[in-house]
Amino acid sequence: MSPAAPSSPSPAPAPAPRLLDWRVRFGALALIWGFSFLFIKVGTEGFAPFQVTFGRLLFGTAVLAAAIVVKRDRLPRGARVWGHLAVAAFLLNALPFSLFAYAELTIPSTLAGICNATTPLWGMALSLVALSEDRPTRVRAAGLGIGFVGVLTVLGAWQGFSGLDVTGTALALLASFSYAVGWIYVRRTLSGTGVSNLSLAGSQVGLATLQLAVVTPLFTSVPESVELMPLLSVIALGALGTGYAMLLQYGVVAEVGPTTASMVTYFIPVIATAAGVALLNEHLTWNTPVGALVVLAGAALTQTRASRRTAPPATAPQPAAAPAGTPPRAASRA
Repeated sequence: MSPAAPSSPSPAPAPAPRLLDWRVRFGALALIWGFSFLFIKVGTEGFAPFQVTFGRLLFGTAVLAAAIVVKRDRLPRGARVWGHLAVAAFLLNALPFSLFAYAELTIPSTLAGICNATTPLWGMALSLVALSEDRPTRVRAAGLGIGFVGVLTVLGAWQGFSGLDVTGTALALLASFSYAVGWIYVRRTLSGTGVSNLSLAGSQVGLATLQLAVVTPLFTSVPESVELMPLLSVIALGALGTGYAMLLQYGVVAEVGPTTASMVTYFIPVIATAAGVALLNEHLTWNTPVGALVVLAGAALTQTRASRRTAPPATAPQPAAAPAGTPPRAASRA
């Protein structure tokens, strides 16, 4: 709650010169997504969780729509593509964004950021069943086991999860699971559509906004007053964390590829933890950072690929990259 190289096999035109080096944009992307958990926490102090999610999606859609207009991109065509985008919008935006907002009512933003880092672990576990081309290796299986040991360390399993809000933590982990399910769905249904990643991303977030526009009035009421800090947090969460961050991601992936771009995943929980402790005065025990490092180590191992002994036939079609509306491979955001 989201967002790769163009899917067309034809040679891409030479990219225009960048004003900022990709490393600077990569760092900005990590900071924006890391601070998203802080923005969610502050946003829920003045708005209901569904309202935070709706505002986030609304401002994110506005930024992406402006980018589509500026680039004169065309929207996807065909009911089938829009149907798949609606499902992707629910799994990758509407559902996980809402779950994280509800989770942070009762858990620290630091814990939410670490739970977000379990997405590659869920993806690895699901790929064993859902993606026949993604068979596990011993290293990846070991990474899966190590990662979940890290999760148990973060949660303090040896002390009976004492002091832990089980419901909030479960919601955050379910949000990360939703990202993984959505990623697999996108890979199986939206690859090779011939539509630009920017257009797919904007359409996906726009559909998620419509979904929340229907749900939010049913479960919330208009707030009696609007406080400045929660409002600014929701605006930043949407315009930066959901809109501008996707544009940054799109550019980084196009320039250096999805493998390098996916490394942003491993910086997000570090930044989320630092922001929560420094700016929200959240308490941090030793097992939280130690477990987070174990989670990240396991997640990194699950992203390794076995070397192929034989090259694929020259005529075999290459899998298309997933749309920029979702993170490159393992990357995910709050």
